[in-house]
Amino acid sequence: MNAAEVRKMYGLEDSYWWFVARRELACRLLRKYHKGPLRILDIGCGTGAGLKAFGRLGTAVGVDNSPLALSCCHARGQKLLVMGDAQHLPFREGTFDAALLLDVLEHIADDAAAVREAVRVLRPGGMLVLTVPAVPALWSEHDEALAHRRRYLRSGILRVLRGDRVSIALLSYAILALFWPIFLFRMVQRMARSGSVGKQRTRKTAVIVVPRVLNDCFVALLRIESVLMTRVPLPFGVSLIAVARKV
Repeated sequence: MNAAEVRKMYGLEDSYWWFVARRELACRLLRKYHKGPLRILDIGCGTGAGLKAFGRLGTAVGVDNSPLALSCCHARGQKLLVMGDAQHLPFREGTFDAALLLDVLEHIADDAAAVREAVRVLRPGGMLVLTVPAVPALWSEHDEALAHRRRYLRSGILRVLRGDRVSIALLSYAILALFWPIFLFRMVQRMARSGSVGKQRTRKTAVIVVPRVLNDCFVALLRIESVLMTRVPLPFGVSLIAVARKV
């Protein structure tokens, strides 16, 4: 992710509906699948708003390969930070109760290796929570601006979780309620881009800051969705989420 996008994330992460809903969903799942204080590793912790929330559930350590992202974490008051690579985590096996890969795997060439590393640092019975962008048909300039390598289907998540060291507790699409508006926006964006072939332009994310009341409505809608998906997996959506336990 380029520096401009990291700074944009830092400015929006506390309040923008996408970040708020993802953070709240991760916290909900951590509480659902584990009782008591947690030792949490946030892999690809970004600019640190998630770390602050996860720290309320126990001890949260952040690891990222971006010096700028880690400096943003420091600015938020986060101290338990490590510069590191998701494919080569600088921690011993069995160190953590939970590991988070929130919109990280799509950036990594060998996503299965990153999952193996996350599982390695978990204690037996520890849980891995991951989210990824879903549905390849949604690929757009947004993905390119964020340096994504892929978007996923369920089969892609099953591929990276394949093995005898984990059992899958939850696998569901997410952000179903906003799927069609986002799909239509991406299609319009793609058509506009095709009309400007040959022109030099900077790739930008499709982050649209909406009025606060609408932003709050989106968060509320996705809170309801997060309750539903823990009971009945959603059939499609903008993201995929999985929870797996180390066996």
